[in-house]
Amino acid sequence: MNDTGEPQEGHNKIPAGWLIFFFAAIIFLIWYVVSYTPAISGWSFYDKYKKEMASAAKTETAAPASKYAGDEKAIGEGKEIFASNCAACHNADATGGIGPNLIAELKYGSTEQDLYISAAKGRPNGMPGFLPQLGSDRIIKVVAYLEKLRKK
Repeated sequence: MNDTGEPQEGHNKIPAGWLIFFFAAIIFLIWYVVSYTPAISGWSFYDKYKKEMASAAKTETAAPASKYAGDEKAIGEGKEIFASNCAACHNADATGGIGPNLIAELKYGSTEQDLYISAAKGRPNGMPGFLPQLGSDRIIKVVAYLEKLRKK
């Protein structure tokens, strides 16, 4: 007959574990595509991100910088934060460079609350918002440092 001495493939069956894995993978892929394709399910990461940012903005309350007025330790921390995050655009002494002079009268207001909003949310034409990177408390310390500079 066909006895050549070489191993031959017969009618071998695929192991049951491999068949289960194969069909489970297909079912998972179909579920994933249906669940996470915006055109099919309407789910969008961007919508989820916007909702998270909106809820975070509601919980963020701006405390006045006077919270740290006279607290030399907090003002020193504000100076360090300013040096590492703000001095590149506003110079180390806050007299302005690429960004405006923070000691003089400002276009968007010079109150503590105005400075906080400018630093936290940013302003058009170049000022980015730093709330995600720094957080509310660190921005308040920077504002307290700027208030100290403005009073000199």
